[in-house]
Amino acid sequence: MEENRTKQENRTVKILLIALSTVFLVVMLIFPLVSVIVNSLHKGWKFYTSSIGDTYTLKAFGLTLRATLWALLINTFFGLFAAWTVTKFHFKGKKVLTTLIDLPVTVSPIIAGLIFILIFGRQSPIYPLLMKMHFKVVFAVPGIILATVFVTFPFVSRELIPVLNTQGTDEEEAAALMGANFFTIFTKITFPHIKWAFLYGIVLCTARAMGEFGAVSVLSGHIRGKTNTLPLHVEILFNEFHYYDAFAVSSILVMMAIVVLVIRSVVEHFGQKDGE
Repeated sequence: MEENRTKQENRTVKILLIALSTVFLVVMLIFPLVSVIVNSLHKGWKFYTSSIGDTYTLKAFGLTLRATLWALLINTFFGLFAAWTVTKFHFKGKKVLTTLIDLPVTVSPIIAGLIFILIFGRQSPIYPLLMKMHFKVVFAVPGIILATVFVTFPFVSRELIPVLNTQGTDEEEAAALMGANFFTIFTKITFPHIKWAFLYGIVLCTARAMGEFGAVSVLSGHIRGKTNTLPLHVEILFNEFHYYDAFAVSSILVMMAIVVLVIRSVVEHFGQKDGE
């Protein structure tokens, strides 16, 4: 009797939690996303295609992809080897390095943008040197890329570090004793263990880079057609009371986010299947 009562209580709690989770997701996630799509098509398909085909929108889209690609390439390379360094070697300052890897997560993106302005702006000691090299960072594309790289740096390394720690070094040390070189050890032993975490980190890095606003906003100068990414372009359209244009452009970000989520789900599925 007591056992049946306990099962009934557990079932009630289960149903309640599922219902609360579903309501929360619908209200906080699904409804806003559906609202963006509905409002973007409010004035019809012709208006929608005109909005997303606008010259400034296309340039903002291109810059978003460009910044995302650069962030992905740089952070994949450095994230991989930062994770390798932290997990495979023992050295003084290891905890400091680990803390620095997490720094972009704890620092506000706005503050990060201001820091880069202090480093590369007119008041910086290196500004004259940058001008002699004809290399502009603040209010230019390099600044957008730099800000995107900074805020997305931890995503690849943070996915890899726990997996590499769990893997240990026994297999790699055995392979090294048998004469295997670094490339062989990495491709044949290390990478097969971390490939799904590696891909998952890449997906998270991509998603974060596409939606970055704070640091990019500070460094961009909001120059239309030159330094505006899609999130910044949406903000400008909204502030100019072009609401439906803003919703139309926002729908591009929504669709990109959905694609990333699908890829993330696929990676998680195959990662879990491979681990069984």
